[in-house]
Amino acid sequence: MLFILTRLHSVLSAALEIYSVLLVIYILLSWFPNAYQSKLGQLLARVCEPYLDVFRRIIPPIGMISISGIVALLALNVISRGLDSIFIFIYRLVLS
Repeated sequence: MLFILTRLHSVLSAALEIYSVLLVIYILLSWFPNAYQSKLGQLLARVCEPYLDVFRRIIPPIGMISISGIVALLALNVISRGLDSIFIFIYRLVLS
């Protein structure tokens, strides 16, 4: 049981970390003209836009600057830390 929990925790943590990196890359693409139209930009858009759209609907841009990407990354970090806390709690239950 502990092995399965450890593997599940590792896989979920790695997935969240990879998704965070993809979000950072996608957000940085906005600094380059026509980068969203590249193959990489289109691929990242399919992966990142559904998550970012949630925050764009909630947080309006300030002038021409959108902070929704930063808030999305912070939310992903909070989710990751919450997941870690949940697994620590489960580990303690299993080991006791």
